[in-house]
Amino acid sequence: MSNSMTSEIKVKVTLDENRIPEKLTWTARDGGVEAEESKAVLLSIWDHKAKETMRIDLWTKDMPVDEMKQFFHQTLVAMTDTFQRATGDEKMAATMKDFCDYFAEKLELIK
Repeated sequence: MSNSMTSEIKVKVTLDENRIPEKLTWTARDGGVEAEESKAVLLSIWDHKAKETMRIDLWTKDMPVDEMKQFFHQTLVAMTDTFQRATGDEKMAATMKDFCDYFAEKLELIK
């Protein structure tokens, strides 16, 4: 008999009258997160049958642009780390890290 478990992550999106996100909250009870507010969510899901990425990209209308730039930079850095761990491709991971550094420099995120 299998001892499999399930875990659930929920994202709640509150929309305005024009269906623009006003508020985002997320819950991951196994991680101790309960209805935490966020200004942006980027979710990628791999469809192995179609061999393509399905995406949900949401941000609230009051998400500051400077925070969005920082969010993207941190996401790119995290994706670089994940790519390296998942593939073991050190050379490409180093190239991706160089791009992350370039991205941060051009957006003046790092002084």
